[in-house]
Amino acid sequence: MRKFMVVVDDTPECAQAIRFAARRAESTRGGVIMLYVIEPEEFQHWVGVAEVMRAEARQTAENRLDEMAAEIQEYAGLTPEMVIREGTPREEIFRLIEEDGNIGVLVLGAGIDGDGPGPLVTHMVTKMAGRLPIPLTVVPGHLSLERIDAVC
Repeated sequence: MRKFMVVVDDTPECAQAIRFAARRAESTRGGVIMLYVIEPEEFQHWVGVAEVMRAEARQTAENRLDEMAAEIQEYAGLTPEMVIREGTPREEIFRLIEEDGNIGVLVLGAGIDGDGPGPLVTHMVTKMAGRLPIPLTVVPGHLSLERIDAVC
């Protein structure tokens, strides 16, 4: 089964990317895998403080993934896979694609704040697109959920 991988974070455009991935998976009888990456620079403190921060970051990630999974289940009838990693998003995207041979498409949401599409999209499109072993789909963050449903 081909999976659509989405990088989940707290940006507004994340919802559009998830909706697109879920609708494409639904229409192609595929699956969705959601990747949440906890970046390590958040833990550059004393050991005790770092452990508390790591636990809080993990809980935040789990809550966000659970929230998005419930939405996907509601509108697409799919139960997505959820993966939490520590590292940089760029590295963890490549690692997960390498580990899971069923991932067929990477779906990212482009920023809507006027400062460009966002650092991850910019990096993946300008520097990494030629190295990606799978297609990359960039979903405009300004698309309405209804428009995404119509496109898929």
